[in-house]
Amino acid sequence: MKSVLRLTVNGRDEELLVDSRAVLAEVLRNELRLTGTHIGCGTGSCGACTVLLNGDTVKSCCVVALDAAGQDVTTIEGIADGTALHPMQEAFASHQGLQCGYCTPGMILSSLQLLRDNPSPSESEVRHAIAGNLCRCTGYHFIVDSVLAAAERMRDGVE
Repeated sequence: MKSVLRLTVNGRDEELLVDSRAVLAEVLRNELRLTGTHIGCGTGSCGACTVLLNGDTVKSCCVVALDAAGQDVTTIEGIADGTALHPMQEAFASHQGLQCGYCTPGMILSSLQLLRDNPSPSESEVRHAIAGNLCRCTGYHFIVDSVLAAAERMRDGVE
């Protein structure tokens, strides 16, 4: 059965006809073509599908799309300013915080929520904030370095 879904995605109002059983990650990828939201496990275990829902991180593979009706969704595609990367994206690139890149969108969005709540996190706090996002390539050291570098830039007003 199909139902109308109205929500805001990356600042744009969207109205879609979606399968009532579809999860948010599927709608973002398949209907809106926002393929930065990855589906790694489909069970909420890996964090590759992490998006911001009303500013808070959620595993979009576990959110029924219709439950996001009327809400604000931010994906990795929505944090850049036109062609200028967000400081967090720049930090991941310049501090080798990505390898294959599959986990990177979820890591970045989880890190942004951390910095919103705590602009000066410790290494331990960064590791705790990204604990729900699995990376099989980096060993996390460069990811943590990237988040700390972005935090410093963002505190200095570079956004």
